[in-house]
Amino acid sequence: MTALRTVSLRRRVIVLGVGVLVAVLLVTGVATDVIFSALSRAELNARVAERVATAGQLAARHLPPGQLVRQLSGGPLQAQLITPTGAEYGNVAPEGPSVRLVHRELPDRSQLRLSVDLDTVTVPQQRLRKIMLEVGLGGIVLAVLALLATTRTALAPLDAMTTLARSISRGQRGRRLAPARTDTELGRTAEAFDDMLDALEGAEQHARDEQTRARTAEAAALEAADRLRRFVDDAAHELRTPITGILAAAEAAASTNLDAAQRDHLQLLLIHEARRGQRLVEDLLSLARLDAGVPPRREPVELRGLAEQQAERTALLAPALTVTVTGEPTTVAADGTQLAQLLANLLDNARHHTPDGGTITIDIRSPDAAANPDPATNPRPAPPDPATAPTEPGHPDHVTVTVTDTGPGVPPADRVRIFDRLTRLDTARARSRPDSGAGLGLAIALGIATAHGGTLRCVDPPHGTGGGTGPGTGAVFTLTLPRAGPRTER
Repeated sequence: MTALRTVSLRRRVIVLGVGVLVAVLLVTGVATDVIFSALSRAELNARVAERVATAGQLAARHLPPGQLVRQLSGGPLQAQLITPTGAEYGNVAPEGPSVRLVHRELPDRSQLRLSVDLDTVTVPQQRLRKIMLEVGLGGIVLAVLALLATTRTALAPLDAMTTLARSISRGQRGRRLAPARTDTELGRTAEAFDDMLDALEGAEQHARDEQTRARTAEAAALEAADRLRRFVDDAAHELRTPITGILAAAEAAASTNLDAAQRDHLQLLLIHEARRGQRLVEDLLSLARLDAGVPPRREPVELRGLAEQQAERTALLAPALTVTVTGEPTTVAADGTQLAQLLANLLDNARHHTPDGGTITIDIRSPDAAANPDPATNPRPAPPDPATAPTEPGHPDHVTVTVTDTGPGVPPADRVRIFDRLTRLDTARARSRPDSGAGLGLAIALGIATAHGGTLRCVDPPHGTGGGTGPGTGAVFTLTLPRAGPRTER
């Protein structure tokens, strides 16, 4: 690649400007000199012709030769008359570089000689040349001084480009020349310069974004790998318990020293542990399907009817608990099977941690019901304390389901961690049931809610903060789901 010539632009502008000025002055001077010379000689020739004509007229009038010569002589012209008899009247200078002789014959056959002093033409011409030379040199000097003074101002945009480029190289991004006009040379240059800066900074930003995304992806991959490792370790630990129980019961059943009652007890234990392991495997498969990102099948699902079915199931599993459903029939767009699993997991979580005699409430609210409550047919729990309760989604296209129990509640510090996989808050929500799960139910419920475009949160219970016993305690889970259409009446 040929190196760019970096001759001083200011010097180049001055030299070219002065060169153009000298050329113009030279051409103008030569043209002026030629025109002046031609005009002066033409005027002198006209005077010579006029004197010759005058001499002819005077000779025709028989003017004496001496008087004729005196009338013809004057200025740059001197006359000499030679009569036919050879008599000479007047004197003329000999022909030379500065004198030109003109011979004419008059009507009376006398000879007229006129000497023309050429200095009357050359001297003014030389004086004009001198004046033009002096004026030209003075003009060139003034032009050089003017160019020196004005080129700095004229080239100020280039200095601005240089300053901007250096500031950007020092890290000051985002600055631009922003020319007022782009139809001039400097305007087009400034516009191209700004376009180049946009492209460079865009590429730089793109590279930074790519690096950020790469680091984020790497961190996410490492975090996912770490979560997977912990999950596999925890899943293996959880599976070890039922497998150990099954193995122990099987080994004990193989003994020949057992009576019928002991053998029946071992068989029941085998069935219990096998079901426990089956439930854990099914939960793990559900999580795997959710992690795969398979979109749920969406169809209209009547939410209250589905909640009543799950409430009946929970009442059969825990007859000592009171399970109620409030709210009105509401249709949502969801996968009915997954939504049933979500509600079952929330109710199982409440059932495992609500003591005998406790209450589990499922409240279903749509925006229409919230705007037009009917206390007679739609009783709802007391509202949360505004000072402590988080703001719930109020989108007009979402339905809110609230599951409340009267158990020990969830401490505020654990209301996010409770949705982690294989997490059980043994200190805050004691395992009051022997069939307590492995800590996957809430994680699956959250995954189903997220896959349906909804949310699931653990919030403050009404009139309290949770995490203790007494009025206003218990766990409150709030689920929001998109609506499928207008409310349907039962």
